[in-house]
Amino acid sequence: MHKILIDEFEDYCREQLGLSAHSLRAYRQDLAAFVRFRERDEMSGPPCGADIVNYQRELREVNGSSPATVRRRLVTLRSYYGWLQEIDPTINSPFVGLRLEMKVPKRLPRPVDRPTLGSIFRTAKRIVQLDPNLDQCKPSGFSIAEVTGLVARLLVTTGLRIGEATSLRVCDVTGAATQIRVLGKGNRERTVYVVNEQLQADFRYFWEQRRDFAGSQAWLFTNSRGVRLTPQTFRKRLKKLSQSLLIEPHLTPHRFRHSAATLLIEEGVDIRLVQRLLGHASIATTELYTKVSDNLLVSAINSADTLSKIDA
Repeated sequence: MHKILIDEFEDYCREQLGLSAHSLRAYRQDLAAFVRFRERDEMSGPPCGADIVNYQRELREVNGSSPATVRRRLVTLRSYYGWLQEIDPTINSPFVGLRLEMKVPKRLPRPVDRPTLGSIFRTAKRIVQLDPNLDQCKPSGFSIAEVTGLVARLLVTTGLRIGEATSLRVCDVTGAATQIRVLGKGNRERTVYVVNEQLQADFRYFWEQRRDFAGSQAWLFTNSRGVRLTPQTFRKRLKKLSQSLLIEPHLTPHRFRHSAATLLIEEGVDIRLVQRLLGHASIATTELYTKVSDNLLVSAINSADTLSKIDA
């Protein structure tokens, strides 16, 4: 029987490509979905192009998967068979000569609007409604709310991904806590900058306390038990914040990153500098934020409606 080598492919992606744990998890899920498809249809031999077409049809019509999910499943599968051919050139990829429609309608980023950001930062002291007995991030002495508020402000200022922020160690912060060295997707290293005097002061104080207490190799952000803060925990805290504010029902860490890019472009920062800050491999990804700003421009013009005021 033709076996899908999920573990071996995951090892390759981790060790050779340096993919994140999130990407590795998605790849495993994609390959496992194809394995289930083959088992359900009792396929024993190597797949052919027709099998891939049938799989795409099942994802769309039977499973009702979104275009983005269908594309990701197929791209993962194509990457897998490309890797398999590198190991054994005698293996035929079912994607050779196959033309598949995999275009996905591009969704514009959804930044958090300025009034909501203001509400978030003004209420940073009460954004996490947890048991008061757990509110101190012992042994650091900083409350859960303080850490969450600080991380949120950093995401909006630096454009960090939440996975990048929670992977920081104390030694990654340099320049009197005004610079942060980040290891992003594909093991691409970049530097982001902490601006705004109040944020600099707050972050410097936090960083100095972590450095003096835990040492340079410690995780920068920790939870109430003193272990590394995870992206999942931070998302839960944002959900509580979203519910308490009664303003924004879908608050996510990644939308803070969208906000960072959109705000910079609105302030006239060159798009290539924004690309460098965000760590985008392609400027086409960064250009999506210019379209968001264009939408804001149209909205502002419609709201102003200068002609109606002239005719009045």
